[in-house]
Amino acid sequence: MHLWLLAILLAAMAAPWLNRWAGSHAGWLLAFVPAGVFAALLNNLTPVANGDVLAASWDWVPQLHLVLSLRLDGLSLLFALLITGIGSVILTYAGAYLKGDDRLGLLLMFLLLFMGSMLGLVLADNLLTLFIFWELTSITSYLLIGFNNENPVSRASALQALLVTGGGGLALLPGLLLLGVAGQTFEISLLAEQADVVRQHAFYLPALLLILVGAFTKSAQFPFHFWLPDAMAAPTPISAYLHSATMVKAGVYLLARLHPVMGGTSEWFWLIASVGGITTMLGAVLALRAVDLKQILAYATISVLGTLTMLLGIGTEATITAALAMLVAHALYKGGLFMVAGAIDHAVHERDVRQLGGLRAVMPMTLAAAALGGLSMVAVLPMFGFVAKELYYESVGGGFFLIAFVSNVLLFVAAGLVCLKPFFGTRTPITQKAHEGSLAMWGGPLVLGLASLSLGLWPSALEGLLAAGSGTIAGSPISLHLALWHGFNSTLILSLLTLAAGGALYWRRRRLNWLVVSADAGPANTEETTAAPSQIDEGTNGSNTATWKRFANSGLQIMAPSACYRWLLKTTNDVARWQTSVLQNGYLSIYLLTMIAATVFSVWLAIRGESLSQIGSFGWDVRVHEGLLIALILVAAVVAVRATTWLLAVGSLGVVGYCVAGLFVLFGAPDLAMTQFVIETLTVILFVMAFSRLPDFRRLSARKTRWRDALVAATAGGTITVLLLFAMTVRSDHPISTFYADHSVEEAHGRNLVNVILVDFRALDTLGEITVLSIAAIGVYSLLTLRPSGASQMATGASPDPDQESS
Repeated sequence: MHLWLLAILLAAMAAPWLNRWAGSHAGWLLAFVPAGVFAALLNNLTPVANGDVLAASWDWVPQLHLVLSLRLDGLSLLFALLITGIGSVILTYAGAYLKGDDRLGLLLMFLLLFMGSMLGLVLADNLLTLFIFWELTSITSYLLIGFNNENPVSRASALQALLVTGGGGLALLPGLLLLGVAGQTFEISLLAEQADVVRQHAFYLPALLLILVGAFTKSAQFPFHFWLPDAMAAPTPISAYLHSATMVKAGVYLLARLHPVMGGTSEWFWLIASVGGITTMLGAVLALRAVDLKQILAYATISVLGTLTMLLGIGTEATITAALAMLVAHALYKGGLFMVAGAIDHAVHERDVRQLGGLRAVMPMTLAAAALGGLSMVAVLPMFGFVAKELYYESVGGGFFLIAFVSNVLLFVAAGLVCLKPFFGTRTPITQKAHEGSLAMWGGPLVLGLASLSLGLWPSALEGLLAAGSGTIAGSPISLHLALWHGFNSTLILSLLTLAAGGALYWRRRRLNWLVVSADAGPANTEETTAAPSQIDEGTNGSNTATWKRFANSGLQIMAPSACYRWLLKTTNDVARWQTSVLQNGYLSIYLLTMIAATVFSVWLAIRGESLSQIGSFGWDVRVHEGLLIALILVAAVVAVRATTWLLAVGSLGVVGYCVAGLFVLFGAPDLAMTQFVIETLTVILFVMAFSRLPDFRRLSARKTRWRDALVAATAGGTITVLLLFAMTVRSDHPISTFYADHSVEEAHGRNLVNVILVDFRALDTLGEITVLSIAAIGVYSLLTLRPSGASQMATGASPDPDQESS
């Protein structure tokens, strides 16, 4: 399994080079790689369907329990087949879609990197490994959505997707860590064996809430649904791949994967099923408001993602099986329909359904692909969508049944807008010059449509895989029998009613304007891309819009999640600009004041509540020579502050440092004292060399500034003094020196504790100190060799003209 990931990664690296060599045929050539992985996965179909599991593990960072463990069971095999199978089709389609574009190699590389990330995500058997691939999908999807980086809308959409899904990832990580702590393992397969322990653990509810935030943001569940339609700014091959088999289903996969560990509780049911039900209805309603082909399909995807989430939240064997069947059906028809939308856009450079019509004669193969996809979407016999819809209706009841019926009726209208409206009716001025695309443009969606037809005619071909996947989610084996025809029963009657109601609504869609009111207003969901259904055939005439409806639209847009996102983003940018202008304005004095203020605040915050009386418990048995050194330090400090020449000030500071080193000698730290002597000597020399070439800044500071600096220095010095006195009151029974003495020979192979600490136990600290000193030395050297105009004046120590400096 590691080789599968490595093969896709190598193909991604070779994509730009292969594009330069083979041009648009690079898509066909690169498609052989995921097709080969697809064939290897199919080779494991029979053993996995029989209950076998393939596992592979590689220790990555054992100290952090980070293991690159992969596991191929029924659930991961189902997703992996979709990722690689549809990915192969998308690569061939992308080669034709961007034929002649210099960026094709880059697009193919991004698609393959995303494919590898998704494949790793569904194969991961370790929570931390899963999270790494999860974040890789966020990063690569950011690159894909923002592929047209010269377009501000694309950049904004990519950033929005990254912030929303990345924010969910930030919540997901602590959720996974809490789950691992509760189950005492990070291996998902082992967590399933600890399900009872996890569900009864105090971390269960916090972990569940955090994980759901990650899953809901990734799969565009309410209230995080707004980013998905805006991601349509990406080229169509990317949209088709994201919606059909990959990123947007990652959250659904996570819920399915963790169902054996965390499912079966009332919290799981109410949180997931309710959000899924709301998302189902919301996506179906919003799909009717859009007029852009990709926007309609995007909202329909949101509705189906809500359905999958709702079914997993209910969590019965029937709903789990129905969810996986819906997943396969949706991947096949949605991938095909997105490619159809891209073929139309490629032919006429227009996706607004109000401007499309009469394409059936000039794009017959695209029409055939759209018809197959549309029939599966509305669940017409004998498409696989019909089989999945039958399972869906059979598995739900009560309020969920009503949601299923109404949403399916509304999605029927959405399917008609995509599959019928562009092809039938009279040709418009825009479609007059339309032409059929190349084989790769219509071949891909046609293959997916025929696959849906084949699986509908022979659904038994999927029985073993769906049963294995359902059994993985349920945590126990599930027997399954799929058939296209179950006789004339209540479910079939309900399906016929759905088709009849959907057909009637599509026929009378102009009268739906009073029913639906836009509840979202993302950046791409503007008046240019959305409209009431009545406007689809009537142009942009909105004169019949009532005043109360405009008021309701405005109110809903203000409260919409996308509006909250825009407000949050604007506020964050405003705060960033404010703090940059105030705290990072380029003045060194402001930086120092900020650091000192933060340090003082942190210290007093840490010691709040402590009694100051305990720091006076020390004895004051100061010996004479110690008292002399302390007195000398105080006198030198006062002289440094009151000095009228820089040479006297530097010399006084040197006296302070040497006296401190003397205290080190008196208190048994000769090594530290030697270091202090060296540092003080170098500091004095550097100060003398530096100040000899700098203007006398002291004369440029105002009296008020000097009093402020004195107050800051006194506050900071007093704070550090109090901190040190408190630190002396904290004595451990086990001094840290004992640890170093016990382990210096065994682990570092050294008997000099100071050397061992510097080069082994604190090696990174030492490296950092060396780096800082090196940078400081380079800065000093640059300062000494700098020869600006007026250098001779500075060298003489003469004060520059303050007025000239200020100007």
